Amino acid sequence: MTKFIKVLFITAGLTLTANAVNAQQKIGQVNSEDIFTSLPEVKTINTTIDNLTKAKQTEIDKLIGDYQTKLKVAQEKEKTMTEANKEAITKELIAAQTELQGIGKKIEESRTNAAKEISAKQNELYTPLQQKINSAISAVAKERNLNYVFDVSSAQGGNNLVYTDGSEDITASVKTKLGASSTAKPAAKSK
Repeated sequence: MTKFIKVLFITAGLTLTANAVNAQQKIGQVNSEDIFTSLPEVKTINTTIDNLTKAKQTEIDKLIGDYQTKLKVAQEKEKTMTEANKEAITKELIAAQTELQGIGKKIEESRTNAAKEISAKQNELYTPLQQKINSAISAVAKERNLNYVFDVSSAQGGNNLVYTDGSEDITASVKTKLGASSTAKPAAKSK
């Protein structure tokens, strides 16, 4: 019987210790997407990216227009072919086809380069902003003595949080630290 009581006390002691450790863990939540969209820099960055995208599309559209014009010229030239000028027209059409293939290749290269350039610009502009947000989240978490902060934004997949009851939402505090609009959208709680 004394062995049973010892096991019972040990089990109870372990349970109480585990509960005490869990009680010390402070958990918070943040909606990084809400913070990100509330920052004034985002509008400026989005405008820069939109302008770059439009400029690249204008360049590509010009190449496409050039391609279509030369294609029409070649098609019209083909309509003028007779037995007498067949050899001369065929040479011109072959030259036009080679030129059209070159323009087509240039269009594809322009599209690929534009996508790379836009992606690089996004990384260049958004990465420092994301680092700024992460630093602010860390600072607020340290100020509030939080052990864990879960991101509940849909941009993060929304799978980072299983249960939020009792956690502290620090989104508004992070926005305040960053000088952003503080109209926080509460995250949906999952249980």
